[in-house]
Amino acid sequence: MRIHLTGSSGRKQNIGYQSIIFTLLCTAMNVAAAYTANRTGLPLYFDTCGTILAASVGGFFPGVVTATATNVICLLFNENALFFAALNSGIALFAAWFTAKYGLKKPERAAVFALLSALICGLVSGFIQWGLFRQPQNRLMDEMSTALSNAMGTGKFLSFLFVNILLNVIDKGIAVALAVVIAAVMPEPLINRIRDKAWRQRPLSEEERKVLRKWSRETGFSSALRSCISLMGILLVSVLIVGTFGIVFYYDSQKEEKTSNARKAVSFAASVVDGNLIDEYISSGRAVPGYTQTEDMLRRIRDNSPGVKYLYVIKVKKDGCHVAFDLETEDTPACEPGDVIEFEKAFEPYIPTLLEGGIIGPVESDDVSGWVVTVYHPIKDSRNMTTGYACADVSIDYLAVSLRSFVFRILLIFAGFFILILSFQIRMSGMFTLYPIGSMALCVDEFSQAGDNQNRLDEIVKRIKKLDIRTGDEVEKLYREICSMASDQAEQVRSLKYYAETTAKMQDGLIMTMANMVENRDSDTGAHIQKTAAYVRIIAEGLKKKGYYSKKMTSKFISDVVRSAPLHDVGKINIPDEVLNKPGKLDDAEFEIMKTHTTAGKRILENAIDTTQAGNYLKEARNMAAYHHERWDGKGYPEGLGGEVIPLSARIMAVADVFDALTSPRVYKPAFPLEKALEIINDGAGKQFDPKVVEVFMDNLAEVKVILKKYNEQ
Repeated sequence: MRIHLTGSSGRKQNIGYQSIIFTLLCTAMNVAAAYTANRTGLPLYFDTCGTILAASVGGFFPGVVTATATNVICLLFNENALFFAALNSGIALFAAWFTAKYGLKKPERAAVFALLSALICGLVSGFIQWGLFRQPQNRLMDEMSTALSNAMGTGKFLSFLFVNILLNVIDKGIAVALAVVIAAVMPEPLINRIRDKAWRQRPLSEEERKVLRKWSRETGFSSALRSCISLMGILLVSVLIVGTFGIVFYYDSQKEEKTSNARKAVSFAASVVDGNLIDEYISSGRAVPGYTQTEDMLRRIRDNSPGVKYLYVIKVKKDGCHVAFDLETEDTPACEPGDVIEFEKAFEPYIPTLLEGGIIGPVESDDVSGWVVTVYHPIKDSRNMTTGYACADVSIDYLAVSLRSFVFRILLIFAGFFILILSFQIRMSGMFTLYPIGSMALCVDEFSQAGDNQNRLDEIVKRIKKLDIRTGDEVEKLYREICSMASDQAEQVRSLKYYAETTAKMQDGLIMTMANMVENRDSDTGAHIQKTAAYVRIIAEGLKKKGYYSKKMTSKFISDVVRSAPLHDVGKINIPDEVLNKPGKLDDAEFEIMKTHTTAGKRILENAIDTTQAGNYLKEARNMAAYHHERWDGKGYPEGLGGEVIPLSARIMAVADVFDALTSPRVYKPAFPLEKALEIINDGAGKQFDPKVVEVFMDNLAEVKVILKKYNEQ
């Protein structure tokens, strides 16, 4: 298969500033529009117009850079902007793909792209907002979602998704319209320079890139794909390792911080609770003087201790924990003084220590109060005896929710930069590796298939030089070597072809000289070698056209047979003149001598083959000289061969030789009329001659008659 790389060349490489300025302008467009929407409170985003423009004009990488830069800058006025970087980068990739495949110039295609983008953004951004905030970011959007939910009786989330998609239709419709208009008024040369900025060779058209990608897939596993997969693997493993340790450290540090707060809280609480009155607090509750003041103090301690969800005072007895103080929370009512709480299973190992008034460390449990870490601090009376415990619970459920939110946010941020890094890698591997190496490989493949076709070789050499690869690394060095090698190889083929043509002309000259020497000894052959060679060509080409003996009838075979046809009677050089030029019919003895010209010709040409190692060229000459008097029915000479055992070149020569003998005058006979000669040839099909050879000869009588007329008029 031949694959062509065509197109104009010569574009300058150092044109990167246009693309950089273009990307900066697209980013500024996004930021300005997003800032306006944010400050006015519009339920729209207006942060993708520049992204779509950059991607549709410059390709996926400028689009991804614009999207990521936009969200980073928008952090100045929107603290949540970076969470949507991956989504905007995805829109850039979608815009680049859609533009390359379908284009945005036609209104209906731009509308389809806007609707698809709105659907994607509406769904994805909706899930992101709900996952991060459990509600819409925008107040107006929240109000519209609530109103729709109340009117339709649907859930708040589904109503929000519907509203978000509708608003995105407006947002993306405006963004696509602006991008299309701006792209339409941009000068075509400027667009080309922006698109071609990263090329390190002659920029390839989209069609040429498709050819290269197809060729790359045929290799099984391209180097660009391998490098991208390697980078993805490295990034994912790095994030997995760093993320795992980060999450573990974050969880442990948060847990330790909250537990430390709980220790301080219970220590402070133990200092404000009168240990001498624990039993009275349990039995009489708020009737005890100072109870309410102590309860208020405990509440202030809890509220000023981050992470502490529950704060209470108990006395441990064998039947359970007797409540002295307990503070209500938003979702849990307080226990009343004197209530008895059964021991949770996690505390069973510590009950003996608590009954003795000892100190225990933090206890992690997942029971009545949920997943919590409980810290105990003993409360002492005036005799320094433990009369109760100040207890604080740190909610691990809260930490888990916080951790999930943390991981979700980190993954969103990572996804945005992951797309940016991967896009950069794809861009660099394509411009520095895939396209240069692929372009060279395709040209080299064509060069190898061109064989000795000098025009094709010269054309491919020019195309290789027009690639103009300038990567500044080993790839460029390889390109220079390939250019030099291809040029040298083309020149060598040119020289070899010249020498081959010269040699062939010399061989043809020698053949004609030998054939003329033989013919000059024969007094009445009359241009026999020229006519038989012409008939042989007509028959050979006819066999090829009809598909007969297709495995044998190659261009090389036909050339060898036609060129060596003049040597079919070379053996006559050994025949005495009195036999060769006898003006009458030969007797039996003389005929036996005449028949030896076949074996003599075979011997002469075999000696020539051994001397010159000429291969098939003289082998076919030998076959014709030796066997052109064999018959299809096996009654010929010198060996009595029959059918397809007779070499094909000899079967062709047999018809040509006999026809010329019939239509030419001899010292012992006049020339037969053409009709009689053709009748004899036709009657000999399947007897003296190969039927297929006769069929082809008869099918091409018009050409045969031209040859006959040409030489008979001389």
